[in-house]
Amino acid sequence: MSPLNFLLPLPLLSLGIAPREDIARDRVDLIELNHFYNEHGQLVFDQIIFYDWCPVAGRFQVRAWRMVKSPSQLPQRDWQRGGWSALWQDGDQTRLIYASAYRETWTQYDPELVEREYLPKERRKELRAARANKPRPTTIAGSGPAGTNAPAGQLAGAGAGPPAIRAASATSAAP
Repeated sequence: MSPLNFLLPLPLLSLGIAPREDIARDRVDLIELNHFYNEHGQLVFDQIIFYDWCPVAGRFQVRAWRMVKSPSQLPQRDWQRGGWSALWQDGDQTRLIYASAYRETWTQYDPELVEREYLPKERRKELRAARANKPRPTTIAGSGPAGTNAPAGQLAGAGAGPPAIRAASATSAAP
């Protein structure tokens, strides 16, 4: 047996042991980079607005927005998935948001403020918080988690995963 056979599992083991960064991941239908100018044509601020398509209202509705504080948080083309993504430090957590559509606008009004007339901030769907990396409880082989009578891996909903995210097409509809 060659010495390489002993060395190959080491990187794989380290992947399971090394702490990984928790990232709050979301998917929206549209990411907008908005440049807001005042009545004198001076740039006031840049913001990123995240929209979901609402089939009932027949329009995009603001889900969240963030001020652009650094060029690193600007949306980037995601060539692998065929859409756009924005990755940045949002307070205490790292946030990654993916969208299939992107637009850049230059306005003399704030689209997020206008949207409040249609959908108040209190009724907007919030962006997800990052899931904490918590160690899984250890169980004896063949027994379920503490306090349950279910066999290991057979709890209600186990393996079902999170609910599917609606994959609406954002390219054919206009706001």
